[in-house]
Amino acid sequence: MQKITSKEPLKIYNSLSKRKEVFMPIKTGHVGIYVCGATVYNDIHLGNCRTFISLDLIVRYFSYLGYKVRYIRNITDVGHLEDETNDRYDKITKKALIERIEPMELAQKYTYNLHRLLDKFNALSPNIEPFASGHIIEQIEIIKILLKKGFAYEVDGSVYFDLNRYSCIHQYGILSRSNFEKTMILKDRRQKRNPKDFALWKKADDAHVMQWTSPWGKGFPGWHLECTTMSSKYLGEVFDIHAGGIDLKFPHHECDIVQAIGLHGKIPGHYWIHPHFLSINGKKMSKSIGNFIIPYNILTKFSSDVIRFFILQAHYRSNLSFSSKALTSAEKGYSRLIDSFFNLEELFTRNIKVSTSTIDIITWRQKCYDAMNDDFNSPRLIAHLFEATHWIKALLGGYEYLTDSDLKLLENTMKNFFSKVLGLTIKIKKQTSKVEELLKILMEIRSKARNEKNWVLSDKIRKDLFSLGYVLHDTENDTKVEA
Repeated sequence: MQKITSKEPLKIYNSLSKRKEVFMPIKTGHVGIYVCGATVYNDIHLGNCRTFISLDLIVRYFSYLGYKVRYIRNITDVGHLEDETNDRYDKITKKALIERIEPMELAQKYTYNLHRLLDKFNALSPNIEPFASGHIIEQIEIIKILLKKGFAYEVDGSVYFDLNRYSCIHQYGILSRSNFEKTMILKDRRQKRNPKDFALWKKADDAHVMQWTSPWGKGFPGWHLECTTMSSKYLGEVFDIHAGGIDLKFPHHECDIVQAIGLHGKIPGHYWIHPHFLSINGKKMSKSIGNFIIPYNILTKFSSDVIRFFILQAHYRSNLSFSSKALTSAEKGYSRLIDSFFNLEELFTRNIKVSTSTIDIITWRQKCYDAMNDDFNSPRLIAHLFEATHWIKALLGGYEYLTDSDLKLLENTMKNFFSKVLGLTIKIKKQTSKVEELLKILMEIRSKARNEKNWVLSDKIRKDLFSLGYVLHDTENDTKVEA
């Protein structure tokens, strides 16, 4: 692992304890991360992108520190019931009926779109991306165990988690601080012992395309059960980090916890991370209330790097408000940082060799690590990068000096945090050298002289350039230069 001499260890705000905690991996040098992925019934909106970009930052930083990361992000392609008062069809099936295609065709279509979009935002792919529909056997086995332990019951081909039974033994609401009075009030009491019990397995009628054979008849799994199944399969009963958007804290993650405790008596994740909403028009971005923006509509005006930079300028746990003005401001900031990399290249060509530095690069570098070690504080890290841009301008002007080793350390630190940690692209554009600029000016003067039939000046420029190794080839319309 990379040796970091930070005064502060890596701390993570744990939604479970409601405080920052020092990160202690279960296995030294390794970290297991489970992220609740998309339900692929539609294209994700910009608020969803904020969640995935924020969590990508966290995965990147662990990798940068030298951890062996196992990053699992699932795909929900079945079982996501919008609510359990009208639960005949899940989101995938409902949208497939609207688009008049097979549910799996719909899931494939929007999974492809998801990958294409996250690639644009330079988000790392997970190590494993399990599909809910590919883990039906495992989910059925878990339901059998919950039934055997008395934490579930079956009614007419459907199986529900028994919250009354669970609450007699364990505390409910440890993540969201919810209790029975705050949970969903469900209207359909005909099957459930308690209206708040949630489905582990739902009976499917003959018209339901996505259905599997089970000991309780043909049906499909519940949404919450899928994540318990896939996280435990690929990361074990207990793993380091469980993450997802803040809207998943309740009921999804709360149900995930009660299932895991009912199954093996353990909370599945040590640290629970929940990025906050992206808001627009004063409300959270959400498809259900029609208040959202599809990323491709914004990508016609702003680059994916600018949008990513805009998102990372705010801490992942803070509310972020979307506006064109905010994106324009982010674009200017991103361009300033990009310009600093070009200026660094210029510095290397003419840096004055000195034995001591007037700028403390070591301390500045440590501040960059300390920012990220404080619950992945990307806005503070970006502020430190902007601090370095001022030094670079001063170095170019000859007002400050660095040793060669410190200049190289400055460049490496900026590039590593900008590219490897923040996941932003350093777009290297070809800089016009001063010789090329002077040559262009001379050619413009000569072109004007030729138009005015000033052959003396025109020939003098040709001869002088030839003596410097440049041959001019005049045509009827322009002049080409051959070096």
